[in-house]
Amino acid sequence: MEFTTVLFYVFAAIMVLSALRVITAKNPVHAALFLVLAFFNAAGIWMLLKAEFLAIVLVLVYVGAVMVLFLFVVMMLDINLDRMREGFLGYLPMALIIGAVIVLEMAAVLWNGYSGFAQSPEAAAMNIGGTRELGRLIYTRYIYGFEIAAVILLVAIIAAVALTLRKRKDSKAIDPGAAVRVKRNDRLRVVKMDAVNQRAIDEAAVAAAAAAAQNKEQNS
Repeated sequence: MEFTTVLFYVFAAIMVLSALRVITAKNPVHAALFLVLAFFNAAGIWMLLKAEFLAIVLVLVYVGAVMVLFLFVVMMLDINLDRMREGFLGYLPMALIIGAVIVLEMAAVLWNGYSGFAQSPEAAAMNIGGTRELGRLIYTRYIYGFEIAAVILLVAIIAAVALTLRKRKDSKAIDPGAAVRVKRNDRLRVVKMDAVNQRAIDEAAVAAAAAAAQNKEQNS
């Protein structure tokens, strides 16, 4: 058995186990971490297939951006785990039916796609990982789909920002425009007051406190 075959079985076993832990872990943070581990092992399998570009994209985009964002969101949210587990077994039959349908559909697609497919593994590896070939196809044959996907992502980003900037009564915010437009007279105001004898004020306060204490003693 070759060393690459051993690596494939190791990566595949760890990826399958981590994928099972994603759906069986009770803590959502642990599930997100197991999903990151599954992505890393999938990237290792892509590297074995000489698809370096896809492996790097999987690590940078999904692990470095999407999953880190999910992990921070899950850690910041106050999730009631006991309430989430309620009624889990009630959804199990429907989940098994949907999973079986998905498996059958994928099996049908793979069976029709690979029946009569006689390409050697070496030729497949030469056609799957070239960054130059992928870039040429994206910016020539699939340019319209690429631009449409970019516009959809831009609209999603704008919508997310618009949802987070909604006005709420319980949130405090500073208007940068008002801070920039402020003038000197708005920051400092000079008030003219008559001179006051602070010593007389202190003596009057002490006398009032003494009188209040004396009245309290007499009443008691």
